[in-house]
Amino acid sequence: MNSEQVPDDTAVSGDEKLDFKRILPIFVIVLIDLLGLTIIIPLLPLYAASFGITPAVIGLLGAAYPTMQIIGAPVLGRLSDRYGRKPILIISQVGTFAGFILLGFAHTVVLLFIARIVDGISGANISTAQAAITDSTTEKTRTQGLGLIGAAFGLGFIVGPVIAFISLAASNNDYRIPAFVAAGFSLLSILLTTFWFHETLPEEERGQRQNLDTFSFKALMKALSNPAVGILLILIFAQQLAFGGFEQLLSLFTLSNQGFNASRNAIIFVYVGIIVVAVQGYFIGKWSRRFGDRRLIYGGLALLAIGLTAIAFTPRQPIPGYSKAALEAELSGGRQGVAETPPTQDVAVSLPDESNTGWLGLGWILVAMVPIAIGGGILQPTINSLITKRVEPQEIGGILGISSSFLSAANALAPVIGGILFQTLGPRSPFWSGGLLMALLLILALRLVTPGREENMAAGLARGGGH
Repeated sequence: MNSEQVPDDTAVSGDEKLDFKRILPIFVIVLIDLLGLTIIIPLLPLYAASFGITPAVIGLLGAAYPTMQIIGAPVLGRLSDRYGRKPILIISQVGTFAGFILLGFAHTVVLLFIARIVDGISGANISTAQAAITDSTTEKTRTQGLGLIGAAFGLGFIVGPVIAFISLAASNNDYRIPAFVAAGFSLLSILLTTFWFHETLPEEERGQRQNLDTFSFKALMKALSNPAVGILLILIFAQQLAFGGFEQLLSLFTLSNQGFNASRNAIIFVYVGIIVVAVQGYFIGKWSRRFGDRRLIYGGLALLAIGLTAIAFTPRQPIPGYSKAALEAELSGGRQGVAETPPTQDVAVSLPDESNTGWLGLGWILVAMVPIAIGGGILQPTINSLITKRVEPQEIGGILGISSSFLSAANALAPVIGGILFQTLGPRSPFWSGGLLMALLLILALRLVTPGREENMAAGLARGGGH
């Protein structure tokens, strides 16, 4: 047993227990806010495909939101260090609300892009919520606390797609309705933040770094050159490059490979969400205390490498009862609710025929999703937790903003690269290349993610009986 490992995770002292009463408002607000996002995510690629645009252009649409986050998240993260978490969180939520309203009125591809840009430019919701959770946790409970952000994502991916497709069924496939429903959830999150959320950053702790720019490439390079956190920032970027491509292109892959329509893709998102909720809402806290953040990072990279590689080998086999003509008609019907749009062009993604139906393709996907969901659920909160433990307290908001910008950069590049690979090398190429990248990252992490001050402190506490 290494020094990073706490001897027994069943005997947890007071400062190792997460204060759920303090975390609950943040969790609920993030969950409600994410419901708006997760209503849109499974729907947007299929909606875009119904316009007849290519996978590469669909990738560009997926990149619009995170590209704008690159600008917005670091700036608002620094501002939250200066002026508090609450006002910055409200500002970002108002931008999200406006983006969904615009999406509801969109009737061209250009307006779809503008809607995602408006939402993304104010997208500091998650980085600011992470900073609020960091304010409300100790080093020993931080991984579990940040994991609840991921659990909110998981719950969102369970509930959001269900809401989306119920609203589509009730509105005869009017794509405006899910966007307006998402706007409703965004408005609710604004009200909850205004009237329920209590500021987590005391006034006397604000503005400690006013001599620094809110964001600059100099600050980014300084963070990268920090030996304690530089490699972790590289890891969080590279793992999201693979995982973000998987998230953005999954619906197109299952459309092309299995002939899954919107409702069947929703089931896949719900399935993944259930696993992520279990990992990030329950298991990650136990695993962090037992194995330490460093080992969790190794395990997450290995699981993601296995799962992404497995997805790439999924047999192209629709389930029994599949009809190519019916799927083409459904995609065309997805735009009938928007009177201003021209008739649907041919879908630019190839669909499977009915000659080889069966259950092997679906079963393969469900099995491969398990290591993907566990590995993806582990990595982001664990890496962020380790980053916050290796910087000074007054730097946490800023470093999480930089981390968020790295995630946004990866999320911006992932669908573009993945869409080009999808279109030029085939639907499987984004996934096997992602699996290869994860395997290379695991080798890099084993060599460069070395024990830090948090492990030395944990070892000292263990030797001193926790004091």
